[in-house]
Amino acid sequence: MKLILVVGMPGAGKTVVIDVARELGFKIYSMGDVVREEALKRFKEITPETMVKTSVLLRQEHGPRIIALRTIEKIDRSLDTVVIDGARSLEELDEFRKLGETVIVAVHASPRTRFQRLLERRRSGDPATYEEFLKRDMVELGFGVGNLIALADYMIVNESGLDELRRKALELFSKLVRSNG
Repeated sequence: MKLILVVGMPGAGKTVVIDVARELGFKIYSMGDVVREEALKRFKEITPETMVKTSVLLRQEHGPRIIALRTIEKIDRSLDTVVIDGARSLEELDEFRKLGETVIVAVHASPRTRFQRLLERRRSGDPATYEEFLKRDMVELGFGVGNLIALADYMIVNESGLDELRRKALELFSKLVRSNG
């Protein structure tokens, strides 16, 4: 089995890359789904705040591998290739590597670009100030996402528009499929 882990900081463009993978027929497993399920149990609502709090609590209570382990339980082992959305640590990477070949695709954009995107998308819980944005980045980096970005097998730099990002993602996934055979 091949696992493609899509990683990146908030606002980098991971969702667009994941959407391209889904359109190409890849089965997507979102680690955020595990966190959402737990947030509903604990807080009876899903907000960006309860998601972060739940992510932290799960890792504190069950160790840094817990979200990966719960995601792995959901993976259909009969598939040749799956895409994992949301890996954030070396410990999680270790768990996914136990299933098969693991490829890391990092989506990168500068902090200023990402902050501007978050302001424009206006999702509930997105930072309103640059200070809030930096604080959120520190939480993500604390989970270890920077390590995965540094270890990426492929890097998609997303400083242009949506069409360019979609083109780069399509090109990369096509390459990854060709390398399967």
